[in-house]
Amino acid sequence: MPRPANAPESTLEPLLTLAHELGREARNLAILGEGNVSMRRSQSALSETRAGEEAGRTFFVKASGSCLATLGAEGVAECRACELIAALDSRAMSDAEVEAALLGSRVAGDAARKPSVEAMFHAWLLTLPGVNFVGHTHPVAVNAILCSERARDFAAYRCFPDEIVCCGAASVLVPYVDPGLKLAQAIRRDVLAFIEKNGRAPRVILLENHGLIALGATAPAVLAATLMATKAAEIFLAAAALGGPRFLKPEQVARIAGRPDEHYREKVLGLR
Repeated sequence: MPRPANAPESTLEPLLTLAHELGREARNLAILGEGNVSMRRSQSALSETRAGEEAGRTFFVKASGSCLATLGAEGVAECRACELIAALDSRAMSDAEVEAALLGSRVAGDAARKPSVEAMFHAWLLTLPGVNFVGHTHPVAVNAILCSERARDFAAYRCFPDEIVCCGAASVLVPYVDPGLKLAQAIRRDVLAFIEKNGRAPRVILLENHGLIALGATAPAVLAATLMATKAAEIFLAAAALGGPRFLKPEQVARIAGRPDEHYREKVLGLR
């Protein structure tokens, strides 16, 4: 099977490296064909662009059934974002119509594998200013909380400073909906509400009874947010067993989020 059109291995290297890091078995982030990753083909001047201006670009996304841990160029599809984003405005699409939209978005046509059904939310998230990479995983510790009554607390509050630095002051929580078109529509709705309230895109999106999405300007930023969110989930679970967790106060969160030294550290880590 050929690699995506006009996509040499060097172009895909950051995406493949991210996939392999997220797919490492010992991290318990994804197994078998779980999870997916995506990358904008063009990553120039993102901080100066707006979401609507980026919708015509193409992006790379893991093909359906590929494994993150072993992902190669042949397991990546290049897709036209505008065609998938247009589907988000549909009130209803049959499974067959969704399938046709996914297949029709492929730049290489039948020479490329079918993109993941979750390519729809990747297409839209990659139009957000400052977002070059997206990683979606199903971390065991995170899902333990997202499958419980404490999911909203985990999204809204923070327990320790590094969680704020890597994951932001709060996360988006999306109630469970059917994966595919409905999920992409729900993500768009809730992320736009978050941006309106906070003035910036989230770093972490939590999907009830499903998993985690991390956004970043760089592949290391996506990995950092994913790993730190997983650490935060493990701490949350342990603290809950001891009668907690005890969350940082809003003013403490705001202080960490606004400190110049933390902003510098974010830049060094590729988070800004």
